[in-house]
Amino acid sequence: MPNSDIQSKRITTAASLGVGPARIRQVQVLTGAGAARLTVTDGSGGRTVLDLDFLASDSHSVNIPDYGIRCQDDVLITAMTNITAMTVFYS
Repeated sequence: MPNSDIQSKRITTAASLGVGPARIRQVQVLTGAGAARLTVTDGSGGRTVLDLDFLASDSHSVNIPDYGIRCQDDVLITAMTNITAMTVFYS
C-alpha cells in the first residue's frame, strides 16, 4: 500500500466521516477544559478501533504506525468528550 493518497477531514462533533472503507493514519485533536476522550468505531454498531484519553486544553497528534487502523465500513467518531475539533488523516 505504499504511495497511497492520504486525505483528511476536520470535524467538530461526533459523527461518521462518510468516507467508506478507510485506514486511519493520524488524528490531530484540540482539547478543551477537562479530561478529553476520543472513541472511534468501525461504522455504526461496529467494533471499537481506537479509544484514547487526552490532557485538557492542548493540541495532540497521534500517529498510527504501519498501515494504520482499517475500518471496513466507515470511520465513525462515537465520542468526542471535551474535544473542540479534530482532523482525521485517512487513506
